[in-house]
Amino acid sequence: MTKVITDPRSIRIKGRSFLAVMLSPDLPFDNWLIRLDDLAARSAGFFLGRPVVLDVTDLPIDRSQLKELIAELGQRNVSIMGIEGARPSILGPGMPAALKGGRAGSDFEVPEKEPAVEVQARPVSAEARPAVQSVQSLTIREPVRSGQSIIFPEGDVTIVGSVASGAEIVAGGSIHIYGTLRGRAMAGSLGKASAHIFCRKLEAELVAIDGIYKMAEDMPANLRGQAVQLWLEDDAIKAEKLI
Repeated sequence: MTKVITDPRSIRIKGRSFLAVMLSPDLPFDNWLIRLDDLAARSAGFFLGRPVVLDVTDLPIDRSQLKELIAELGQRNVSIMGIEGARPSILGPGMPAALKGGRAGSDFEVPEKEPAVEVQARPVSAEARPAVQSVQSLTIREPVRSGQSIIFPEGDVTIVGSVASGAEIVAGGSIHIYGTLRGRAMAGSLGKASAHIFCRKLEAELVAIDGIYKMAEDMPANLRGQAVQLWLEDDAIKAEKLI
């Protein structure tokens, strides 16, 4: 029997990109979870409401270990939206979707009244298209308030003002802050190890470059309140005062 469709409206299917945090655990998981707890304790709300992808590439684990890890993360309010690098044999019903080929998205959040940049979500096409990057830097000409996130994977971010505690800046390139950095600054978020963080006054909760992070209490005391630049060298964050 042929069903007659009386509603002429079509179903709209769109692609949309989102910037997610990639967690790459290592073995043994118990030790890694202790380090994760330490990060979460020292940076409250770091994972709250944030999409997270779990990267288990090259980890010699079985399905039960993966399920136990996902459960442990769930107890910590870390919601896994997808798993990358998992062998099909260790995936099963009820697990997050398998993902591969993650790439940069174009969406970012800007403070209210920011008129400078408007970015629309980039549709996903079945055919590969050359990347179009019409904007390589983003300038925010006002302070970034607590609870706000500036996410700009395409390049550098410049803040003409301060970044409050509880706010965060995530940039694919370097971060320049012409004020006090009290919140979190994560530069080189898509794997750019050469990215730098510059700020006029360092009081950060957390800084990160290319996934390597440093908490406030890990920073030398003589840098607190100083104009500082930070960079990555041999998988360690280095810092020095700006002259």
